[in-house]
Order: sequence, then structure tokens, then C-alpha cells
Amino acid sequence: MPKSLSNEFLFQLGALLAAFILVHLFYIGLVRPNAEALLLAAELAQQAGTATGAERSLWVVLKDYEQQACFVLAFWALAIMGYKAVRVSAEKRLLRLPLIEVPAGSRVLPEDSRALGRNLESLPAEQQDYLLPRAITAALQRLGTAGSVQDIASAVRDLCEAESQRLDTELSMIRYIAWAIPSIGFIGTVRGIGAALANAHEAVAGNIAGVTASLGVAFNSTFIALLISIIVMFLSHQLTLHQERLVLDAQRYCDRNLLRHVQI
Repeated sequence: MPKSLSNEFLFQLGALLAAFILVHLFYIGLVRPNAEALLLAAELAQQAGTATGAERSLWVVLKDYEQQACFVLAFWALAIMGYKAVRVSAEKRLLRLPLIEVPAGSRVLPEDSRALGRNLESLPAEQQDYLLPRAITAALQRLGTAGSVQDIASAVRDLCEAESQRLDTELSMIRYIAWAIPSIGFIGTVRGIGAALANAHEAVAGNIAGVTASLGVAFNSTFIALLISIIVMFLSHQLTLHQERLVLDAQRYCDRNLLRHVQI
């Protein structure tokens, strides 16, 4: 487990760095040059007295630093969720393997626990750390001590509940990111409104360009942040659903393939 946690921590750091670099390159290469060109064209058109819709362009909506930070956090969260989804998929594949082979109509006795555990010992070390092998191992260990069927079922249930709590705790970073994204959008809102108020004297004099640009920062940052937050929250809930199903399926696997055959 410590090695697995260390690998995941290094992956998260690498994913954050990669997300920052990719988003920054995208912004300095495409978003901000296009936004500046559109804003310049809009300013020239306004001076010439012709109407333009350049300020409604997607490049202009995305150009501010708050939106860039939101995209960095979003891609970081997607990378973390992808890492965990791959792990869940790998664990679900074990549910299709005959890790416990008990013929129909047979009974499992305490002295059979060592023989039943041989399939688990042949698994790679990484797979032995998965939920299902650990749940079966806990059941066989309790069976080897000649406990009751209720004790064996309780061992499996307790391990699955602990695993469910661990998986839920490991999603705390994703929940923090999902909270931080709209918060950054609100920071852009406050910054834009503050800049608009600072330019209020220009609006009184008849020049509303500064005020409208600042209000654009305020509303654009909130719009992008809320939109990204909706996507991240949806994917987070889907990941939580798959993890909960994994825990339930592992418990059901033990009940169907082992516990119902146990005879003390």
C-alpha cells in the first residue's frame, strides 16, 4: 500500500505539472493572440463607427487568467479520475476470474482454507493488493480459525466497508478541485467588478469601453468556471458510482462463491 500511494502521489504531481504546461502553451499560442487580435479589431471598428461582434468570440471569453487556472485544475482532476478509473477497471476484471473454485453442491470446511487460497498466491503482487483478493483472504483466514459463518461474513463485510471509506477519502482532492474551480471564477468576478468600479469615472465621462471590458472579465470567468465545474462534478459522481459498485460486487462475489458453501 505505501508503494501504491507513493506512485499515485507522484502521478498527481506529474499530472499537475503536465496540465499547467499544456494549458499555458495553448493560451500563449492560441487563446491570447487571437483574443488580442479580435479586441484590437473591435476597437478599430468602434473608432470607425462600425458594429462588430468580436467581443462575443470564444477566444475573448477564455482569455483571462482565471479561466486558464480553471482549465489547469480541470485537466488535473480528469487525470486523477482517469488514474482511479483504470484501477477500478483492473479490479473489476478479477471479478470474472475463478479465484475460488468450489464445485456445485460441495461444502467448504476449515481445513480447506489453505487449498482454496492457492489461486490467490499465484496472482501478481499488484493484483494481490486489490479488494477482491484481500476480501477472499480475510474470509479464508477467518475460516481457518474455525469461526462461524457469521464471523466469516462479518470479516468480508468489515473489509469492504473499510475499503469503501478509503476510496471515498481518496476522492477528497477531486472534491476540493471541484470546489476550487467555481471559487476561482468568483475571484475573476470580484476582480472584474472592482476594475469596472475603478473605471466608473470614465463611464461618467462617456467612455464605457473600460467598464464593459472589466464586466466582461467578471461574467466570462464565472461562466467558464461554472461550466467546467459541472463537467468535473458529473465525472466525479460517475467515478464514485463505479467504486461503490466494485465494493458491492466484491462482497457479492465472496457470498456467492465462498460463504454459501462454508460448513463449520
